[in-house]
Amino acid sequence: MDELVHRETPSPNWNERALPISMVVLHYTGMRTAAEALERMCDPAAEVSAHYMIDEDGTVHRLVDEAKRAWHAGKSYWRGVTDVNSASIGIELVNPGHEWGYRPFTGAQMDSLIPLLGAIVKRHDIPRANVVGHSDIAPARKEDPGELFEWERLARVRLALPVPCIALGAPFPNDGAFLLGLERFGYDVSNGRAAVAAFQRRWRPARIDGEIDGELGAILFKLLLERDRGHAR
Repeated sequence: MDELVHRETPSPNWNERALPISMVVLHYTGMRTAAEALERMCDPAAEVSAHYMIDEDGTVHRLVDEAKRAWHAGKSYWRGVTDVNSASIGIELVNPGHEWGYRPFTGAQMDSLIPLLGAIVKRHDIPRANVVGHSDIAPARKEDPGELFEWERLARVRLALPVPCIALGAPFPNDGAFLLGLERFGYDVSNGRAAVAAFQRRWRPARIDGEIDGELGAILFKLLLERDRGHAR
């Protein structure tokens, strides 16, 4: 693992885990520079951190030991887990985000992320369906890592679920049934429109409007079917 980490940048913002590790949460830093992001995550007053941060040149910083609970998820939920910080590894990718000029992630970042994520997933036996974005676990609050993140590149090396091939139809009879399916897949649907937008951001980023349509229904139905068949690992 150490050869995948270029710099030790310890953060004081951690405590002990209350749950076993079962997921990875991917973020963007959402700050103007990497230096600002590191300063914030290492500031005790900020009370935020992550386990790793990957700079745009591919440099990997380790801020918190994986055995410890970093403070990256905030109020969040995924598949019945409400203490996501205790159950997850948090990885921050340097990117100014939607507030400061969102842009594509660099090739160097992805080249560093893939082996790092691969090692984490293997070590903790994390299923692909539990490699998620911050927007997936906190749809009413967060947009990161956003619609430009290369989920399909991770999927090609079996580090995330791929967007399923679908046959268009109407697998859910109404919007309420779709939201129940979305909840079954893992999302917090207390804010339905935000949950739908988060699902779009991950699974159909070409159009993010928070509106349920047949294409989204077909995608969700196939994801649930694949999970029930045991193909989500």
